[in-house]
Amino acid sequence: MDELPLDQVRTLLAVVDEGTFDAAAAALHVTPSAVSQRVKALEQRTGRVLLMRTKPVRATDSGEVVVRFARQLARLERDARAELGMAEGMGPVRLPIAVNADSLATWFMPVLSRVPQDPPVCVELHREDESHTTALLREGQVMAAVTSSPDPVAGCSVRMLGLARYLPVASPEFAARHLTGALEQDLRRAPTIVFDRKDELQDVFVRLLTGARAGSRAVDAGPVRHHVPTSEGFRDAVVAGLGWGLVPEQQAGPLVRTGELVLLAPRRPMDVPLYWQQWKLDSPALSLVATLVAEAAGEALRRPPAGTS
Repeated sequence: MDELPLDQVRTLLAVVDEGTFDAAAAALHVTPSAVSQRVKALEQRTGRVLLMRTKPVRATDSGEVVVRFARQLARLERDARAELGMAEGMGPVRLPIAVNADSLATWFMPVLSRVPQDPPVCVELHREDESHTTALLREGQVMAAVTSSPDPVAGCSVRMLGLARYLPVASPEFAARHLTGALEQDLRRAPTIVFDRKDELQDVFVRLLTGARAGSRAVDAGPVRHHVPTSEGFRDAVVAGLGWGLVPEQQAGPLVRTGELVLLAPRRPMDVPLYWQQWKLDSPALSLVATLVAEAAGEALRRPPAGTS
């Protein structure tokens, strides 16, 4: 590929961030015609369609590659200016990170209190299911992510953080009413709590209990599903007896001990591996946060079996 002109790359990023060519033109202090010409020139140079001309505009798969490059370039430029003493007036360092809701509710938030604020660092959290956070990395919306995927996104490094343990639980009243026979069959009929429509954790658990083939949708949790899109709300819905669900060990353990929840399968917890993926950048702020995240995960998550990477 020929050299990518930086003004064209920055213009593409502005269009994606601002949503329209007119808004990008205003942000860049140029005319909409100039913005359009730069984007077209970049598409001709790459031989790819980079934008879908919708409202707001959206980057194509090829466009996401250029957008990610543009964000990484902006980060490198900022860090270089800071090292040269030219950071005055640039504002705080911005670190967009994707994190799943359960990690936010159980172990991730204390990381933020450990981040030094000289120079100031602004952490921008994007809440997303752990199986989907890599999409935000791929699109260039975040610099790092807590994810369940061990496969690195292009241009990213990956390290294992540990295992997040989930316990299958329900209120005693719910269990007495709905779970009186074979558990694997009862869970296919009983009301279920799910985080949102992306949440397949309960379905995966039922498939494991029944020995169904991985990925098979013929064996799922019950059709009556209550969508509760917060970690704390999910736990409270299970305690209230709306349905059964897999609750993080840190949240479920104390409630099991007090009798507010009962374990449905004491010998069948579900461990979800969590990884940290981040851009391959020599960014001091990003490296520091990565270290703090690994330390916090080491304290809160379970260790993977020996030989697991």
